[in-house]
Amino acid sequence: MASTADFRNGMVIVYNGALCKIVEFQHSKMGRGGAVIRTKLKNIITGQVLENTFRSGEKVEEARVEAREMEYLYNDGTFYYVMDHETFEQIPLSADMLGDDVYYMKENAFVKVLMYQNKPIGIELPTAVVLKITATEPGVRGNTATNVTKPATCETGLEVQVPIFINEGDLIKVDTRDGSYLGRESN
Repeated sequence: MASTADFRNGMVIVYNGALCKIVEFQHSKMGRGGAVIRTKLKNIITGQVLENTFRSGEKVEEARVEAREMEYLYNDGTFYYVMDHETFEQIPLSADMLGDDVYYMKENAFVKVLMYQNKPIGIELPTAVVLKITATEPGVRGNTATNVTKPATCETGLEVQVPIFINEGDLIKVDTRDGSYLGRESN
């Protein structure tokens, strides 16, 4: 059991029988009353976001979530398959579970799969990934003085706003938290 003093962003707790991730929390003290912790919780299974207030010192059940590094193999249109390199077991992950994270997963790349009671509940991405540009309009000469961007499609289907000098076949670094362009990578 953990208390409200242990709360941190990203912590997974069991709330009303469901696995919830703490998206954000705020400690507040009101006049004579005791302190309260206002939280925004996201249900890991359904994706529903709810707000709740806990009394200071209240005990909550912390979920023991294990992150295992696995290799992303392929998708068959319905499921995304990852392989555990210790047991060589292939585990299917549903597109609903992964959400927009699928745009940052390249075949044969390693991802951390979050496991709760030996069942996958999601993945943890690195803060940045390197992706190849597959489609973009060619840049126009002379537009380099201002911060002009154009849409580009990456190998995973992700659409990113990139500077005008980026061309098809270039490798770029993309932030997985917000999908923004971070820089060009060398081929």
